[in-house]
Amino acid sequence: MADREAKTNAISGQPQKITMDFDPPKKPKINKYAFTCALLATMTSVLLGYDIGVMSGALIYIKDDLKISDIQVEILAGIINLYSLIGSWAAGRTSDWIGRRYTILVAQAIFFAGAILMGFSTNYAFLMVGRFVAGIGVGYACMIAPVYTAEISPASTRGFLTSFFEVFVNVGILLGYVSNYVCSKLPTHLGWRVMLGVGAVPAVILASVVIWMPESPRWLVMQGRLGDAKRVLDKTSDSVEEAQIRLADIKEAAGIPENLTDDIVQVPKHSHGEGVWKELIVHPTPSVRHILIACVGIHFFQQCSGIDSVVLYSPRIFEKAGITSSNDKLLATVAVGFTKTMFILVATFLFDKIGRRPLILSSVAGMIFSLASLGFGLTVIDHSDRKITWAVGLSVAMLLAFVAFFSIGMGPSPVVYSSEIFPLRLRAQGTSIGMAANRLTSGVISMTFISLYKGITIGGAFFLYAGVALVSWVFFYYVLPETRGRTLEDMEGLFGNFKWNFPKNRNNNKEVSNGNGLNGQVQLGNK
Repeated sequence: MADREAKTNAISGQPQKITMDFDPPKKPKINKYAFTCALLATMTSVLLGYDIGVMSGALIYIKDDLKISDIQVEILAGIINLYSLIGSWAAGRTSDWIGRRYTILVAQAIFFAGAILMGFSTNYAFLMVGRFVAGIGVGYACMIAPVYTAEISPASTRGFLTSFFEVFVNVGILLGYVSNYVCSKLPTHLGWRVMLGVGAVPAVILASVVIWMPESPRWLVMQGRLGDAKRVLDKTSDSVEEAQIRLADIKEAAGIPENLTDDIVQVPKHSHGEGVWKELIVHPTPSVRHILIACVGIHFFQQCSGIDSVVLYSPRIFEKAGITSSNDKLLATVAVGFTKTMFILVATFLFDKIGRRPLILSSVAGMIFSLASLGFGLTVIDHSDRKITWAVGLSVAMLLAFVAFFSIGMGPSPVVYSSEIFPLRLRAQGTSIGMAANRLTSGVISMTFISLYKGITIGGAFFLYAGVALVSWVFFYYVLPETRGRTLEDMEGLFGNFKWNFPKNRNNNKEVSNGNGLNGQVQLGNK
């Protein structure tokens, strides 16, 4: 019988089936080379995180040592976000000019100089100069790291790898908090200078390892270096077939004919940013306009939730909640940093499993609840003449809950989402616009928090943030489509209208041979 079936199959021309043919396709393992490249690139965000975290404690000692006012404290804390706008804008053009990898090196060099200047500051004006230089470096790092990571990652793990950016921001914040606690034992005039100057160390370490990273394959194609791009794609793709498909898609996006396969070809028009701003701002297509709204919106609402107020001024918030000891306040801020870091690690494993939209919407819902509860607890404390233990406990618990809910979705989402939705020709500049909106909003929030809570009470400030979070949930529900599993070249087709639901299934998979006689899967979008 078996022989007869074998003959029948031979006669019919159909390949013989074996048990493994009926098994569901296995999900590809994480590409170790792409993982390493993404890890090294996104480690640059440690610089931003460290600056935010260390400044929260350093402000206490800077105010005492330099005798500055609360207004000057606000400006010192938040001005680096406005300075980083210059870096974000410049990084878009620089990365199209010299490449993504060397732009990361530029970011390290600039931040190193800024950290040294801050560490040797003798007065407030000198310190502000250091903040200016460091801010430009932060802007460079914030823009280029997620772009490089998204462009080098295979579609199956792009969300996981791109979310490393926020992971290392949180690692940097935690390191800053720990630095505060350790250096608090030093004399006041020396402690805050060491806190800020130590930021130069990770810049040197990161710059030394970036030179071993490959260039982005998409940038290489934009320069006509197809041979180099193919070699990088072969190393960073889940299979040889996926590498070929990714190269074909990038060539199409760059306007290179499919039949051109030489190692170096003539690109119809090299992109160094010319005409891109007009296509983004002045005459965008419906899809590009929608993408830009989504990008700016997700960055704007991330910061309007008040996260930087919590991170930068957590010692003051804990003081308002009834914790008066400086040592206890710094320990409590370490708990904030630890909570943020732990939950951001959870988010990295969920992006490519359950999608961007579910994480964002559930994260913001939790933020609304925790912010409103925190506002309630702080209001009770503010209107009481004695210490109310349950209100103190509620406030501390809700502060930690807020950073946990934020980290599990809203924290990493803007970087992941905005770095993957722009078309290749607009990616560097489009991402820089989103990061500029992020840093501008962060600067406004962090430079106004003290004045805000003095004007409407500390509880009122968090009620206001809860209201903004509620508005953001509605925005995300109607404006953000799901991007999980889509190739970068397929993103533009998802945008252009505001009528979509959660995808019930994805029929955009194309089976290809993995070279072993078994079927694998590569995620492709409908053209």
